[in-house]
Amino acid sequence: MAKPSRKTVHDFDPDVLDLFDQYVHGIIDRRGFVAGAARMAIGATAAAGLLAALSPRFAQAQKIKPNDPRLVVSWHEFDSPHGYGKARGYLARPVDAEGSLPLVLVVHENRGLNPHIEDVARRIALEGYIAFAPDALFPLGGYPGGEDEARTLFRKLDTARSKQDFLAAAHWLRGIKEGNGRMGIVGFCWGGSMTNFLATQLPSLAAAVPFYGSAPELGDVSKIRAEMLIVLAANDDRVNAQWPDYEKALEAAGVKYTRFQPPGTVHGFNNDTTPRYDEAAATEAWSRMLALFGRTLKARAS
Repeated sequence: MAKPSRKTVHDFDPDVLDLFDQYVHGIIDRRGFVAGAARMAIGATAAAGLLAALSPRFAQAQKIKPNDPRLVVSWHEFDSPHGYGKARGYLARPVDAEGSLPLVLVVHENRGLNPHIEDVARRIALEGYIAFAPDALFPLGGYPGGEDEARTLFRKLDTARSKQDFLAAAHWLRGIKEGNGRMGIVGFCWGGSMTNFLATQLPSLAAAVPFYGSAPELGDVSKIRAEMLIVLAANDDRVNAQWPDYEKALEAAGVKYTRFQPPGTVHGFNNDTTPRYDEAAATEAWSRMLALFGRTLKARAS
């Protein structure tokens, strides 16, 4: 007997998706989600079922197995600056690569380095890159294995340290001997915000692809030297409210950028572990990302 297909974003009331977005981003907790669902005349049992339906399913969505023979994967610690101690990340690279490879820093969502982002790093590596995905939660013990626990830990993060850790990760990655010295960054949600920030801090960065991330400090936009592919969801009021001012700052600074905002999408549409996933939009965004990275990174270091 065939397994029933999983629901898509179109099967959910937009108000439920808005409520789930608040839950995902720590604005409300599980109890708040259930209370909000009750106000929509959804019972507690049904609300719990909605949370289960909207939550990620890593195993079913995994595209590249961790032991894929085409890849070499490993964990690496690196120094966190200013006396913070150590940070850690997941490295993936093609096993049979010849010569130096371009570099991609992969920045996770607001749950730490979960299995989905590890898989994303492997997907990028198979395209001919050395991909490195740091874990912001490493100072708190690392990704705890569950999304609720990870979200709770995330609220305890030292934001200043996280920024320094990811800057250190970028410098570590750019310096590895197997790389060609040319680096891009891609990040999702919290990672999209971090990508925007890093683009203002790394003058040698060649390309940056923030997926539905908050804008950086507008006064720092003039420091961006990377070419940007800015991916936004169509229905994402919280993030999109910042876009007009961010766009003006990009224009004023002469930053080379493209915006991709596919219709009908919601925040998180690239994450194929949840029903918010939009296959057509995610496929096109991925294709555009690879085109940008291929054009800007696959060259000899200057």
